[in-house]
Amino acid sequence: MNTGPVQVKPLAGWRVLVPRGGPWGDQVAAKLRAKGAQPVVAPMINFAPTDDAEGLDSALTRLAAGEFDWMTVTSATTVDVLVSHQAQVADGTRIAAVGETTAAALLAAGYHVDIVPSEDNSARGLLAEWEAATHGEIPLRVLTLRSEIAKPLLTEGLKRIGHQVSSVVAYRTVGVPVAEKVVADVAAGLVQAILVTSGSVAAQVQEQFGPLPECALVVCIGPRTAKDARAVGLRVDVVADERSAESLIDALVKVALAR
Repeated sequence: MNTGPVQVKPLAGWRVLVPRGGPWGDQVAAKLRAKGAQPVVAPMINFAPTDDAEGLDSALTRLAAGEFDWMTVTSATTVDVLVSHQAQVADGTRIAAVGETTAAALLAAGYHVDIVPSEDNSARGLLAEWEAATHGEIPLRVLTLRSEIAKPLLTEGLKRIGHQVSSVVAYRTVGVPVAEKVVADVAAGLVQAILVTSGSVAAQVQEQFGPLPECALVVCIGPRTAKDARAVGLRVDVVADERSAESLIDALVKVALAR
């Protein structure tokens, strides 16, 4: 029985390093497999407790009790922190994600998302669209969660508008050493692409793998991440149009098809 020609998947034969674990990493790995790639999941960053663990616990207790109208989440790592604390979000509390990657992580972890910036996936972009998304309601009680190294741009902007903001440092970002075999495979040219999803990941890629062989494509999730990557000396080969897992993989597929 002739079933017609077998379609070759665009990423067949590609080994692609996925630098994040958790629900987001699992989803990206599944999407890569669907395109024919062999994902290598090697988390390169993790979170460590903040110096103000008591403050975070207090904020999450208030979150579960419905004391906030909104919570802002500015990274997928913040979602990991929420999951590790088994954080509950009250029914009436809405959630703003700074970008598609963060939104995807929230949804994968079972949370809802009410706002994602339509154009600029950044704290600045979220601020620009905040008034329209919240119908100009002031003041709102807002919980802003961020990393220790993140600038409090969103917090300061919301306060300036007139909202009641509780800013809490949710975590410290720390590098995670990858397995020696992964390092050896990258050095030997056995990994065809490395996904870079944040400036912190870029720093770890440069530190643990640099200098990279020319055959290992560095694929950044968006212009901001690409800028951060170049700032730490990392070569950037491909930049996704949007800050989403789908756009990141699509950018890699375009390169594969062009070859």
